[in-house]
Amino acid sequence: MTRTDGYLLDNRQAEAAERFDAFAALFDPTTFRHLERLGVGAGWRCWEVGAGGTSVVSWLAKKVGPTGRVVATDIDTSRLTPAARPPVEVLVHDVAADEPPEEGFDLVHARLVLVHVPDRERALRSMIDSLRPGGRLLIEDADPAMQPLLCPEDHGPEQQLANRLRNGFRTLLAERGADLSYGRRLPRLLREAGLLRVEADAYFPLASPACAALESATVRQIRDRLVTEGIATDEDIDRHLANVAAGGMDLATAPMISAWGRKAPEETGG
Repeated sequence: MTRTDGYLLDNRQAEAAERFDAFAALFDPTTFRHLERLGVGAGWRCWEVGAGGTSVVSWLAKKVGPTGRVVATDIDTSRLTPAARPPVEVLVHDVAADEPPEEGFDLVHARLVLVHVPDRERALRSMIDSLRPGGRLLIEDADPAMQPLLCPEDHGPEQQLANRLRNGFRTLLAERGADLSYGRRLPRLLREAGLLRVEADAYFPLASPACAALESATVRQIRDRLVTEGIATDEDIDRHLANVAAGGMDLATAPMISAWGRKAPEETGG
């Protein structure tokens, strides 16, 4: 049961672009490594689910080339407009409510999407159903419950304030239906869905400038919610943002779990 409806981090807010840039700096190298391993290449048909920003979409477009296709979808496509040219097609789409945009994809990828989707089971099934036989699925999602602290070394008042605000952020996410331990379930869920050759790994950024940029943008984006719900005062938030800007804390993000597998090939008669 959720007490509050609606996505906490609206793509149309000013801080969203900063968050997308930080996510790209933190996670693109990991994502691209996995996509390379899965063999993405010329002529592939790819579906980027909940794309948000353009970094992964643009990378895929270069890989598939003019003979390929990249379908980039999101509930809010306002940040995807710069990528909306061949071989990229941008569509407004709700992965948990709408049918797949088409079938027969060679690759379906979603990063930091399903943790926020209320009907994750339906969304995952939709992505798998859209794959061609032998197609690849790569799902990457956070697991905030695995490592809940913004400052893993909780040794001083600055770090303690940071962790209190991070706990408040996690509470707001959970109230809106986010599954804070979803990432760890991905390997099992992919196997249970019938995918083959399932593997997974985790990436845990710590003490990166992009961690600080992400934290600053996130706190500014949800500031009103933190204050309205009594999680923090304006003075708390001003002090925390100043501490982040000073650069003296080792900040972390939630671990990102990447899990991948292949849809079973068609059976041949004989």
